[in-house]
Amino acid sequence: MDLECSRLLPALCAVLVDPRQPVADDTCLEKLLDWFKTVTEGESSLLLLQEHPCLVELLSHVLKLQDLSPGVLSFSLRLAGIFAAQENCFQYLQQGELLPELFGETGPLGQAAWAVPTVRSGWIQGLRSLAQHPSALHFLADHGAVDTIFSLQGDSSLFVASAASQLLVHILALSMRGGAEEQPCLQGDDWPTCAQKIMGHVEESLCSTATPKVTQALNVLTTTFGRCQSPWTEALWVRLSARVACLIERDPIPAAHSLVDLLLCVARSPVFGSSNGNLWEMVAQALSCLGPTHVGPLALGILKLEHCPQALRTQAFQVLLQPLACVLKATVQAPGPPGLLLRAKGTRAVAITPGLLDGMADDAMTVDALLASKSSCAGLLCRTLAHLEELQPLPQRPSPWPQVPLLGAAVTVLRLCDGSATPVSSVGGHLCRTLAGCVRVQRAALDFLGMLSQGTSPQELVMQVLAVLLECLESPGSSPTVLKKAFQATFRWLLSSPKTPSCSGLGPHIPQFLRELFLVLQKRLCSPCWEVRDSALEFLTQLSRHWGEVPELAWQLLQDPESYVRASAVTATGQLSSRGLHAPTSPQHAVARQSLLRELLRILSTDSEGFPRRAVMQVFTEWLRDGHADVARDTEQFVATVLQLASQDLDWEVRVQGLELALVFLGQTLGPPRTHCPYAVALPEAAPARPLTEALRALCHVRLFDFAFRALFDCDRPVAQKSCDLLLFLRDKIASYNSLGEANPNTNSVEVSPWRRWAGEQTQPQEDQEPEAVLAMLRSLDLEGLQSTLAESSDHVEKSPQSLLQDMLATGGFLQGDEADCY
Repeated sequence: MDLECSRLLPALCAVLVDPRQPVADDTCLEKLLDWFKTVTEGESSLLLLQEHPCLVELLSHVLKLQDLSPGVLSFSLRLAGIFAAQENCFQYLQQGELLPELFGETGPLGQAAWAVPTVRSGWIQGLRSLAQHPSALHFLADHGAVDTIFSLQGDSSLFVASAASQLLVHILALSMRGGAEEQPCLQGDDWPTCAQKIMGHVEESLCSTATPKVTQALNVLTTTFGRCQSPWTEALWVRLSARVACLIERDPIPAAHSLVDLLLCVARSPVFGSSNGNLWEMVAQALSCLGPTHVGPLALGILKLEHCPQALRTQAFQVLLQPLACVLKATVQAPGPPGLLLRAKGTRAVAITPGLLDGMADDAMTVDALLASKSSCAGLLCRTLAHLEELQPLPQRPSPWPQVPLLGAAVTVLRLCDGSATPVSSVGGHLCRTLAGCVRVQRAALDFLGMLSQGTSPQELVMQVLAVLLECLESPGSSPTVLKKAFQATFRWLLSSPKTPSCSGLGPHIPQFLRELFLVLQKRLCSPCWEVRDSALEFLTQLSRHWGEVPELAWQLLQDPESYVRASAVTATGQLSSRGLHAPTSPQHAVARQSLLRELLRILSTDSEGFPRRAVMQVFTEWLRDGHADVARDTEQFVATVLQLASQDLDWEVRVQGLELALVFLGQTLGPPRTHCPYAVALPEAAPARPLTEALRALCHVRLFDFAFRALFDCDRPVAQKSCDLLLFLRDKIASYNSLGEANPNTNSVEVSPWRRWAGEQTQPQEDQEPEAVLAMLRSLDLEGLQSTLAESSDHVEKSPQSLLQDMLATGGFLQGDEADCY
């Protein structure tokens, strides 16, 4: 601890224990604790207390004051734990009976402040810091702290209850670090005292009829098996597995969610060997007994395991598929063998046989959940679809993967939601009524359907899937979020199909599908809902990268009243133009390109919203980078016009993007940046495309330097940082010219007055800069220092512990004049 902090510490301790003084806020106390942690990590806590007796006085006085702030009391408890984490300091505090007063039964437990959750949380966190050595275990056992932790597991504050459970796990692991670490076959009597006490409490809680007690015990075990990978955890499971198994036999199963977490945590642990047989039997029983709400996560967790009995994997997959099997059986349409008959326009009918879903008996609990209520039915289907979506890309997914039945199930769910499914049972009729117009299920089914595009499917079935997606996009009842999901799924299916520019590789029906799709797109681009227009434009932009048909309506949306839509229209039309969708040999297309350029420049100069202007700058940057035809015709004029508009824009993001465009032009004029990787092979510098003086004159002509130097003094830090990066790149390139032996322009006679020229509010330079002035300016600037300054945080000057102590003392009025450092 430095001398100035040592000088301020006694006054600060006096402020904290004085109820009449204003209490520092919790943020300052947290920062103070962080500082003490840092100090004790670097030096002895015992020496710190001996050199600063005011800290011991603070800890000894907090319990004697009845009207002390709960925040200060909690801070003191946590501070005592930080000091006592070192065993010699623990002994020092024990000699003065400080620790029993703070953490024992005579401490804050009997005071009114104990009713405040902050104090209880501080007590737990203090013990968590303190419990780092064997002496702490004896202290916990002798002063009743463990019993208090047991009671806090059921605290009304969730934060306190969770912290209490975490502390029990920490104490259990600490007590088992001794001889038990390498003895996995310990008997109950051989366990250390604290461990026996905790395990006795867990066993008692597992046998309780109160669900909260069972939940607390299961949570402690789950955290223990998740954190501890030592051999003693196997002995722990052997001791407690019978009681866990008894929970599965209860009806209803208590704390089912916590039970699933425990079973999966044990199954993932690398410690267990011979005891796994008992575990797999328990998991199989749980798969048979748990309700649909909880059995899905258990089945998914089992299927994600790399090592698991095949019979258990098959059972888990059947359980996961059960809700979809119920849906298929309730809506089959073809006579004879169970199957789903789908029909797409212009294709032959294909019966989608459930395959792996066949022969699965209807589960009563699953049917009840589907029929219970709309929320129950929707929740079960959404969870099932999400679980299968998560499972599909994994290498350990079940094989063979039932691609066709799952596609049929997803399509059936969508038809249930839009009312086009035909039920064949009372269950099917109930599902039609329950799921009609259910946006939540539609979104989940569309996500799942999009994911299935990664698999291999018959061409006829792909066409039927696209037909269903087209119906969803055409439906006037589809919500904006459903339409967005439908667009995403459609794009994924189109992208997954083999294709050629003429679409001939997609089969005879794809061109017709695309024609119908573009008709739907035109309607959606005219939607009164801006979210729909935006989603349609986003889809069109993605589609343009692979197919060349473009609705002209996208251009009209550049005039849309909603700024988000205008921004999306800018991005879409910019990408469409840059991909050569208008042939340069066509006169009308050349006119269209020119009109688009003029329209984008108009948006950049006159649009009142920032989103479209930012989109224009991004499009222009990509055009310059890719050599767009309109840019290549007169690159310097294009860059000069855009930089002039960007430099005057009030939106800092537009100015940053303008500097990015300038950086691209700089790289094209002077050459790409050099690599600074120490492992890269040092290649000889390529000869520059043009002499340095000529290149600098071109950069001066587009007023790039006027923009860049003025941006150094921009009030928005990202703009100044970007400008600094640009000028550093320029200086690096000039150095590379020098290394090739090219002479710089003579700058000896140039007088540099950068502050008068660029630091003001001048918006229209009167004359072009000369290369000599630019080079002189670069030499006069400390760009590295400026870059370092710009990278510093706003409070970097006064972020020290001394500053924190001064601020806390100033709150109490202990500092005079300008001693306070209220940054």
